[in-house]
Amino acid sequence: MYTYTFNDGHIIPQVGFGTYKLNGVEGVHAIQNALKVGYRVLDTAYNYENEGAVGKAIAQSKVAREDITIISKLPGRYQAYDDVFQTIEESLYRLGVDYIDIYLIHWPNPKQGLYVEAWKAMIAAKKAGLIRSIGVCNFLPEYIETLKQATGVLPVLNQIELHPYFNQEAMFSYHEENQILIQAWSPIGRDNGLLKEPILQELAHKYTKSVVQIILRWHIQRGIMPIPKATSHARQLENLQIFDFNISDADMTLINQLSKIDGRRKGQDPSIYEEF
Repeated sequence: MYTYTFNDGHIIPQVGFGTYKLNGVEGVHAIQNALKVGYRVLDTAYNYENEGAVGKAIAQSKVAREDITIISKLPGRYQAYDDVFQTIEESLYRLGVDYIDIYLIHWPNPKQGLYVEAWKAMIAAKKAGLIRSIGVCNFLPEYIETLKQATGVLPVLNQIELHPYFNQEAMFSYHEENQILIQAWSPIGRDNGLLKEPILQELAHKYTKSVVQIILRWHIQRGIMPIPKATSHARQLENLQIFDFNISDADMTLINQLSKIDGRRKGQDPSIYEEF
């Protein structure tokens, strides 16, 4: 596995581990096992209500805290400047750590109009040492431009819905120009039928890999960082075994052609969707 370097100089591995819906004892065990098999990036959020489980898994792991990258996210209801610090502090208490490696605005909530205020507070929290890098989720380029114009500070990454049925091609040039890493949530589409897609099944047979491995490799070759979730030991290992082959340019094109205009899993368009 190689690494990506953020525009603030921090470094992150190419694949992370999603923890959405990994709660309680079972969640702790799944996260602990992920650390055992080699994952070093754990993606959580205040609204996942599992920061405590993530923190417990880290505390019980033999992996040193400084070798683990924790990502967490600010919910929409706490985007007011003064609320941001308390929310970060609460996440730190839940996680049982002194700092969060990467902190993201979970959704822009444009109708609320507070994401610039939240961004300014996150810049201050970074200066205070509570967080190391700051970024966003589900932001359209125009929202990132608004942050840039207001503060001069760009996010290190933008975590967006991205999978073969919604390849987000239009987002690439802006992020490349501004050195913003694209991170994919729902990288294998979860329940949208991707795993039964004939083209992907044919490619899995061709490369002697699983459909999931084909999809994750497709992300990597596009310069995207996927954060797949897996509860079983076998699936966790499978999701990391994607660095011993390359998909041809022609086959990459075939996968890209699967994208649909309405390919979002739940129609969560950031220009109108609000998350609190």
